[in-house]
Amino acid sequence: SNDELKVYIVLFERSAVFISEKLFSDITQYIDDEYVNTHFDSQALTKRRMQLIEYDNFENELEFSQCLDSHRCFNDELEKRLSTPDESFSEMLLRLIDQRGIKDSECYKKANVDRKLFSKIRSDRLYRPSKTTVVAFAIALELSLRETELLLKSAGFAFSKSSKFDIIIEYFIERGEYDIFEINRTLFTFDQMVLGA
Repeated sequence: SNDELKVYIVLFERSAVFISEKLFSDITQYIDDEYVNTHFDSQALTKRRMQLIEYDNFENELEFSQCLDSHRCFNDELEKRLSTPDESFSEMLLRLIDQRGIKDSECYKKANVDRKLFSKIRSDRLYRPSKTTVVAFAIALELSLRETELLLKSAGFAFSKSSKFDIIIEYFIERGEYDIFEINRTLFTFDQMVLGA
């Protein structure tokens, strides 16, 4: 039979899954460097933005009111933007699979994603995936950090330095390490959502 076999692993305690001490300390250090420093830097940036907000709002309101005065300008610009949307997540994913020259089944298995879910993505140009699904496909396709950011953007997501999940994914991608099971063990160790099914 060609039916696929699903295997479920049930873990009863955290000690049942572990990552190496070196990997744990490396990622902990990476999170400290990226998360903590950026968090404090973002507070300073927020204060700076608050100082500029009055000027920015005035300039934007002026431009906006000028455009509203000529209603047609506003409607034409909006209609133009709506008629030429960017590539959707589904379109971009399928294009990347083709560019990599791999089979769909190889990609979704490597992403630890169910065939039924992949079928939904393939059949619906406007399918809205979860962030973990997008990242799982980025790992399966071994995308660079920039390519991963573009795939995330196509689905309405972005990496954030305030998210441990995002920092851990960036850590692995920057090092060219795409073993989804090692990544999932690490995410689990740091109490984060895992990739795929």
